Amino acid sequence: MSLNVHRRQILQSIAALGAAAGLRGQAQSAQAQSRCRLRPGLVAYSFRKPLAAKTMSYEALIRYVSELGLDGLDTTVYWFPDTSDPFLATLRRTAYKNAVNLYSIAVRIRLAQPTAELQRAEFESFKKWVEVAEKLGSTHIRVFGGAIPKGATEAQAIAWAVEVLKRCADYSGSRGILIGVEDDGGLTTTAEPTVEIVKKTDSPWAGINLDTGNFPKNGYSQVAMCIPYATSVHFKERIANEHGTKEKVDWDRLIGMFASAGYKGYLSLEYENADDAEAEVPKLAAELRRGVRMYSV
Repeated sequence: MSLNVHRRQILQSIAALGAAAGLRGQAQSAQAQSRCRLRPGLVAYSFRKPLAAKTMSYEALIRYVSELGLDGLDTTVYWFPDTSDPFLATLRRTAYKNAVNLYSIAVRIRLAQPTAELQRAEFESFKKWVEVAEKLGSTHIRVFGGAIPKGATEAQAIAWAVEVLKRCADYSGSRGILIGVEDDGGLTTTAEPTVEIVKKTDSPWAGINLDTGNFPKNGYSQVAMCIPYATSVHFKERIANEHGTKEKVDWDRLIGMFASAGYKGYLSLEYENADDAEAEVPKLAAELRRGVRMYSV
């Protein structure tokens, strides 16, 4: 894909969204109720196809984020060519030179492991990613709850997940790095068990990497349950209604929910249709920037 962001296209998108300025009064009202601080970002997963095909580099993606006027990048690590010191140092330098914060890394750690041996293996793997996060300057790591092991109950799986998350949070917390458990199928398909895992872990270093588009039903109410525990947010353009149908998100309603709750942190666009990301992400990024400006102090 082309890596040159057309500034005119981006500016036109932002200008078109200016028509929504009439909602500014609502935003000011929300600010009066609760002071929030939102930062717009991008999740690298949005460009998974070119990253996997190596037609886009992570350095180019960082520059792209900067051109879009976004503040941060969630560097989904699946397509890192390696985790060598020279590679990570290059990313960190590129991010600094483009005023982009590599605030989070997203890894495939799965918490719900039924045996002590598997729990230990997951923890050892997590420790390696803490080292990567430190070298990148990232202060957040996304993990998964994982599938409910065959033959186990949800309660058992939650207990196993809590055991691993406690160990991980103790370790990462000693280095100033938070952990966010994502609502992403399996044990964390819905808000209730996801919140329960975090509450039972009872660590200031553990929370929820809140993906607004992953809940199978009642997206808005499920998101609302998780916001008090959110450490990071993957913001999607579609959300499930009460019937389980994915529909276009009401940007002002959803961003307003975070504002009213006093959330402080990143709202990062995660675009799921990899085939037209180059065309759609600039428009959606402009929409996200507009919403953040309206509601954030």
